[in-house]
Amino acid sequence: MNVLIWHVHGSWLTSFVRGPYTFLVPVTPDRGPDGLGRARTWRWPDSVREVTPEQLREADIDLMVLQRPHELDLARAWTGRRPGVDVPAVYVEHNSPHGTPEGTRHPLADRDDITVVHVTHFNRLMWDNGRAPTAVVEHGIIDPGHLWTGTEPRAAVVVNDPVRRGRTTGTDLLPRFAEWVPLDVFGMRTGPLAAHLGLPADRCRCRDLPQGELHPEMARRRMYIHPVRWTSLGLSLLEAMFLGMPVVALATTEVREAVPDGAGVVSNRFDVLQYAVRGFLADPAYARSAGEAARAAVQARYGERRFRDDWERLIKEVTR
Repeated sequence: MNVLIWHVHGSWLTSFVRGPYTFLVPVTPDRGPDGLGRARTWRWPDSVREVTPEQLREADIDLMVLQRPHELDLARAWTGRRPGVDVPAVYVEHNSPHGTPEGTRHPLADRDDITVVHVTHFNRLMWDNGRAPTAVVEHGIIDPGHLWTGTEPRAAVVVNDPVRRGRTTGTDLLPRFAEWVPLDVFGMRTGPLAAHLGLPADRCRCRDLPQGELHPEMARRRMYIHPVRWTSLGLSLLEAMFLGMPVVALATTEVREAVPDGAGVVSNRFDVLQYAVRGFLADPAYARSAGEAARAAVQARYGERRFRDDWERLIKEVTR
């Protein structure tokens, strides 16, 4: 089976392309947002093939996996075929609605020929999906191994574009957390963050690391902090749990489902969050125990094999 899919979210796609298909990933000369081609910082199998828009005109395509609204028109223009009409298609919705839950209608809400696949049950509940058929396939993480040592009495935070995204990712909360524990913030365009927040460099160190270096660096920190207010369930949170890190997170979106009791502390109360941070900081054995519980929980629910099995069932249903 040949599956057309754009390279949009590299971390998610790294798990997806390990399925038993041939994946056609568009590439353009500038390798812009619509033609990134194969990943350069993740390891993808040889079954992922780069194809130009011209090659797509003649390519055999059994399924289109769309992830952005404009890909509906892009797929038709580049392939000459209509998603959901001439070729089976699904639309992966990676995000929570940007507006209010009662007022945000999904771009495919008026279609019944393309299944909208949400990555969390929370997202499916909050989007107005209209008459579109829906499904949920929760994240699947390639296990990086139990790497946690917690030797550095600091907290890891992973976020891209924290200055631009602001309150959405809880950037404004970082000074409060930095009062309780020094932070190491990893992610793209984090360089201006400490100055933007007025934090001393030693309380908020920022680095943008390749994926291969990120996990070992995270695992040396005592804990993982997830200050996100309103995004879909962060892959970095699940990756931290796979590493065996204890987590401290806001009780928003799908987090409460992902982090069971004992695997960390999830709350919207500052006093509870503060107590948790200081507890993990002061007691490495407590941090280790919570991290082991986090790893066991995430292995049981967000494993790569379950992810692939869920997708294989859905793909068979859509293409039958």
